[in-house]
Amino acid sequence: MLKLGRGEFDDTALLVMAIVNRTRDSFYDNGATWEEERALDRVRQVVAEGADLVDIGGVKAGPGEVVDAAEEIRRTAPFVAKVRAEFPDLVVSVDTWRADVAEEVVAAGADVLNDAWGGHDPRLAEVAAATGTAIVCTHTNGAVPRTPPHRPSYDDVVASAIHDTVALAERALSLGVDRRSILIDPAHDFDKNTWHSLELTRRLDEMAATGWPVLVSLSNKDFVGETLDRPVGERVVGTLAATAVSAWHGAQVYRVHEVAETRQVLDMVASIKGDRPPARVVRGLA
Repeated sequence: MLKLGRGEFDDTALLVMAIVNRTRDSFYDNGATWEEERALDRVRQVVAEGADLVDIGGVKAGPGEVVDAAEEIRRTAPFVAKVRAEFPDLVVSVDTWRADVAEEVVAAGADVLNDAWGGHDPRLAEVAAATGTAIVCTHTNGAVPRTPPHRPSYDDVVASAIHDTVALAERALSLGVDRRSILIDPAHDFDKNTWHSLELTRRLDEMAATGWPVLVSLSNKDFVGETLDRPVGERVVGTLAATAVSAWHGAQVYRVHEVAETRQVLDMVASIKGDRPPARVVRGLA
């Protein structure tokens, strides 16, 4: 059983986490949801399309506009409160590496802390433990937040991802975070080149075999673009292919831009695996 704040999900459930950026310079939507009402419209849209949770971010992952903790709080905490008021049962995640931000967004109603920079601020896990919040533990190989990879090298990238994320998960558990509320994320593209991200996808079953639920953030990333030689706006098909492979290998949560398409892929994989019945069966039965 996976427990994400007010949400509880079976181990076989494949969950769609919809990205909602409160930034002016996001790599994919170029600030389309910077304005609060547009961001709320995005939440309404993804909920209607079948998102199980939303992930709200106030800082672009890569280099760009400088955003200090106070500004990140301003972008995220009041918005979390508005989402919570309109969707009282929706699981709300916030993408942050800062404990100070974590405290404010949890107070506003967040259920999950998506620590996308791998424990850079060790107090973030302490906030999760103190507040009963779920946490995502990611593999960034110790990279400084918002820095692009520069010739990353691994003897075995999968072994490194497992070692680091499991260590972060076990620390969170030792601090008092509910075991059902801890996820691990190999963090495709974060201090990795395309070969690394492809290998992580190909061997994702090894991460799933740790017993910790796995979250993947594949959506329109550079490893997809480089593999298929496609610009940001033409990576959906490649993303969905990687999504299907990840689902077959046991990932449980998918952080995405395209919710409806991802939902269909995950439902199809779940049905092939035997975890979900077809929506209808009439062929050959008349």
